[in-house]
Amino acid sequence: MTTALAPEIAQSVQAWLDGQYDEATKAEVRRLLDAQEYTALTDAFYKELEFGTGGLRGLMGVGCNRMNRYTVGQATQGLANYLLQSFPGEALKVAIAYDSRNQSPEFARLTAEVFSANGITVYLFTELRPTPELSFAIRVLGCQSGVVITASHNPKEYNGYKAYWVDGGQVVPPHDQNIIAEVQKVRLEDIRFEGRPELILPLGAEMDEKYLEQVLTLTVAPEAVQRQKDMKIVFTSIHGTSITLVPTLLARMGFENVHVVQEQATPDGNFPTVVYPNPEEAEALSIGLAQAQAMDADLLLGTDPDADRVGIALKNHQGQWQLLNGNQTATLLIHHLIEARKQAGKMQGHEYIAKTIVTTDLLDAIAQAQGLEVFNTLTGFKYIAEVIRENEGRKYFLGGGEESYGYLAGEFVRDKDAIMACGLIAEMVAYAKDQGKSPFEQLIDIYTQYGFYYEELASLTKKGKAGAEEIQAMMHNFRQNPPKSLGGQAVVQVADYQSREMKDLRTGEVQALPLDKSNVLQFFTEEGSKISARPSGTEPKIKFYFSVRAALPQREAFEEVQAALKAKIAALRQDLGIDQ
Repeated sequence: MTTALAPEIAQSVQAWLDGQYDEATKAEVRRLLDAQEYTALTDAFYKELEFGTGGLRGLMGVGCNRMNRYTVGQATQGLANYLLQSFPGEALKVAIAYDSRNQSPEFARLTAEVFSANGITVYLFTELRPTPELSFAIRVLGCQSGVVITASHNPKEYNGYKAYWVDGGQVVPPHDQNIIAEVQKVRLEDIRFEGRPELILPLGAEMDEKYLEQVLTLTVAPEAVQRQKDMKIVFTSIHGTSITLVPTLLARMGFENVHVVQEQATPDGNFPTVVYPNPEEAEALSIGLAQAQAMDADLLLGTDPDADRVGIALKNHQGQWQLLNGNQTATLLIHHLIEARKQAGKMQGHEYIAKTIVTTDLLDAIAQAQGLEVFNTLTGFKYIAEVIRENEGRKYFLGGGEESYGYLAGEFVRDKDAIMACGLIAEMVAYAKDQGKSPFEQLIDIYTQYGFYYEELASLTKKGKAGAEEIQAMMHNFRQNPPKSLGGQAVVQVADYQSREMKDLRTGEVQALPLDKSNVLQFFTEEGSKISARPSGTEPKIKFYFSVRAALPQREAFEEVQAALKAKIAALRQDLGIDQ
């Protein structure tokens, strides 16, 4: 073994060459060695691909820190072991779905085989399907767990493995840590790869129909949709799974003028027309936006590969097309659900919303003014699902979301749902149009009434082992040396979700934070600005969330106030030293 590799890396590589791995895998390891791809080998073997609190996500390839048949098999065997412990004597069932990524069908089949080899009945979608339908299927079929093979909006080189629990939500404490412990115990020889075909049952159109029927029950303004049925909608699935359901849903809702972006309609794991298949990126929606502009459409909708996130574009108050961020879309959607339900007489008085701690606090202001309770959770939709489970039968989940383009309404799905969101956003636009308004004008009215909340996200990509260490060092430094001022504003409070403490820097008072432990820091300034820092759990990034606010005394002041808020965020970014 070459001395160009650290001893522990060389030992891990040799273990794969000597172990019971298939010949194709060993040949690829030897190729990397012969080509002296030492950085690639280090990144592939310096640690085991972690089964984190949401499952696996990583680059596809050979090695213990990559997505491949062995890391997927280990994850599935560990989850199977935990299910057998958690539900003794029960007939276990799991559901499995997969997206359009390369190797997703193969990983899904492998997962089904390992589960079935452990005596667990598997419901396997026969073709690619959206993540939210997997959540729905778990609940309908009475499964104890489920898995979807997806890397969501990550680049094409990635794939992933998301694990779900009996309620249809992703696993939360204590199950997440318990599953991680079981996965870590599994050795190569423990994985049961030989499946039992009789325990693998197909899922398809019948589940689609049940799901769509439930989504249609959420519509609150069908008359407005009928009057605006000719509204022009451009939709792109960005080569992902939403093509299977969104056009059908919009048609059933009554929209007759839906135009699919054909260049991106075919599922393709290489995502040939985009750099990243992420609707948060303007580039990913550029083809759809050009089509929407050319035909003078009313709305552009674009989803990520597994259809749990949706980005939108529409005309702003000046008649120019604008991509909305996740906070703006969430604000409009929640406002629509409240207003339209009130108009329809469907509010029952025990509704609530839920959002993450890095999502706009404008949602809190709207809900509280409307008499709705608000739950704030850690980042990750599984925590919103946990809130729904805890309040089920006592209160009704009206809707919620997170700034990263994920939204949900109703209680029959327990993960963010771009299929459902596409339908409700289209209805929202039709409802506004039916009242002679544009959604963007409604957004400005909301700012005028509740305050102008303005947010930006900055993400720093730090790849590989060195990048992970750099992110860790940044968070450590922020904890040891928190800024005393940012953007000319004194920092008055620091919330550290790792220690679960909120400290008032003016008085020294420390209060306990109610949420679970998480690697998140938040800085609050004397003017009400909020800056959050957290390493991504799914990408090699550290993310900074900026939120500032000001009064908007009248609609005509929108441009002026927005410019001032942008300048305020620019000053905050500069003081944090994150601009590159």
